[in-house]
Amino acid sequence: MTATDRTSTSTSSSTGTRAPDHGTGRQDLHAFLDAYRSAHPDDVLTVDEKLEGEDVAALVAELAARGRDELLLCPRVSGLDGTPLVTNLFASRTRVARLLGTDPAGLHHAYQQAAARRTEPRLVPTGPVLDTVTEGQDVDLTTLPLLKHFDSDRGPYITSGVITAEAPPDTPGRSGNLSYHRALVHSRTELATSLHSRGHLWQLLRLAEQRGEPLPVAMVIGAHPLFQLAASARVGPDVDERTLAGGLLGEPLHVVRTPRHGIRVPACAELVLEGVIDPARTAPEGPFGEFSGYSSDRSTNNVLTVHSVLRRRDAVLLDIVGGNSAEHLNLARIPRESEMAEQLTSRFPEVTALHYPTSGTHFHAYVALRQARPGQARQIMLALLGWDPYLKTVVAVDDDVDITRDEDVLWALATHLQPGADVFTVDGLPGSPLDPSSTPDGTTSRMGLDATRAPHFDAVRIRTGPARVARARELLDQGPACA
Repeated sequence: MTATDRTSTSTSSSTGTRAPDHGTGRQDLHAFLDAYRSAHPDDVLTVDEKLEGEDVAALVAELAARGRDELLLCPRVSGLDGTPLVTNLFASRTRVARLLGTDPAGLHHAYQQAAARRTEPRLVPTGPVLDTVTEGQDVDLTTLPLLKHFDSDRGPYITSGVITAEAPPDTPGRSGNLSYHRALVHSRTELATSLHSRGHLWQLLRLAEQRGEPLPVAMVIGAHPLFQLAASARVGPDVDERTLAGGLLGEPLHVVRTPRHGIRVPACAELVLEGVIDPARTAPEGPFGEFSGYSSDRSTNNVLTVHSVLRRRDAVLLDIVGGNSAEHLNLARIPRESEMAEQLTSRFPEVTALHYPTSGTHFHAYVALRQARPGQARQIMLALLGWDPYLKTVVAVDDDVDITRDEDVLWALATHLQPGADVFTVDGLPGSPLDPSSTPDGTTSRMGLDATRAPHFDAVRIRTGPARVARARELLDQGPACA
């Protein structure tokens, strides 16, 4: 079969993309980008110079080193065949909070509140992702717009790919699934990927294997940011993340069915690859720059055979810079933080804040509390270490410590903690497969550090009066006049 063009008439917008149509405008990445650039022009950086793929990751890293995290638009990147690039979208907590109509302080509550309003997807007759459909022998994955982020990567990778699968028939307690899986081109019609988490998609693949069948899937490469955020949530096998996306969006996720396997994908997605994962097939995959800051190979090495490519005519590449970038970490840690914060505060009302710092990748957490009785900080840390399988270290501090600042937490450790009394470890627990320090069998030790003030602590913290702070800022804001 040949590629078919199903594009409807459209108009161009200020970013060179068309106005949203098909009744799905609120779920359109292009509409979001136009609106966000209009509302927050200082938070969007457009780089018109021609870039190489690895320039993009270097640019994101340099912004972070300077304390900056703007959304990046790069219209001229080598290897993308004219496809504009959007990246660093999730690097800013403020930006993610704005998606949910709140500020960073309200992010956990807003996320949990919206996620609880799960809404079944709404099937619509058509959408921009069906503008162009290529099937069969005309599929050529070597033409996909892909980037290589790091020198150590095996090649150009799909980093924002959300693999979508439907619930298998006659399996109570199972639902459809969304999950992120890195992938690179293995042949004209195949991707090498890894179901590394051995999570719900891995379990669906095992069920397909028991039936002697491949698992039909669709990889969504780019959609509305709230769909992308929903795909990173940790939910049970009976919860379809597409319903969670509806909760975050405040309306049902509008979906269309893929042409061969009927998988429900966002109608406004940028690019979708439809096919099957054969449980019996493997292909080399990795190394790839992972969230730990190290390159990682994988043990599963799955093969996704692509039968159909769906693409909107004006598609952009929504890229997620890998490694330990703030964007890569935020996508996973914001849903995790929100879930853990809700569990902690419902069980321990003394908890005032929870934060997973970038410096700790996914392995550290800071918790602030108003300790009501001796031993409570330890109890809270044990709960958190037990609930989150990724965590290795939890630091507890008093509620006057700003846990979003590593230096403030380190100050609390330096001045409040006595190692002999305030540190405990737990050995032999399951850990993250991407922790380079874990044992060959994947187990790890975990540690709690109580940096709260002990009951007998009588030192007085130094203070500067608010009026003096305001005056100092006023002087410095005058610039050269006070130099």
